[in-house]
Amino acid sequence: MHMVDTILEAAARVFDQHGYEGANTNRVAERAGVSVGSVYQYFPNKNALLTALHERHYLQMQAVVDRALDAAQGRTLRAVIEDIVAGALALHRAEPRLQRILHVEYPYFEKPPGTSRSAGRLFERSRALLEAHRTQMGRDDLDLATHMVLRMVESLVHAAVLDPPVTDAGAHEAAIADAVEGYLKLRR
Repeated sequence: MHMVDTILEAAARVFDQHGYEGANTNRVAERAGVSVGSVYQYFPNKNALLTALHERHYLQMQAVVDRALDAAQGRTLRAVIEDIVAGALALHRAEPRLQRILHVEYPYFEKPPGTSRSAGRLFERSRALLEAHRTQMGRDDLDLATHMVLRMVESLVHAAVLDPPVTDAGAHEAAIADAVEGYLKLRR
């Protein structure tokens, strides 16, 4: 679906540059280099684009987790968590205005996690990571631990990018990793 990817990338740029109010399908079509009819063929309005951008965000976060898991062999859980946090922060910092639209201004266009295949895959891969490092953790319920870790990282990354209390990016990464480590009761 090259056309859909092209339209979504253009929509991300338009929302990031113009905000929700300034975004429209004509701007998205122009940015994508396609006709507005092509946009409407896949997305009936800008709200449908926003819903698709939420799903795209899940896929991007899944890719962050997948990269960290692919490099996880022989590494501590703390090191993998640091990679995930750094990747999540970089992803969110790349499109700050779009992230504000997705997570603060218009979060209700997001599919519920139970209906999103990407969100389900993100949960499964994250749970597999915790399972692989079970002996390093002081948590027994991996489903709950996975849910909590995903929500913690999501909330803290959003806070660090959308409403940062400090300007040192490295401080955010370490603080988020510390919070996750503390919750998981990691053993050294």
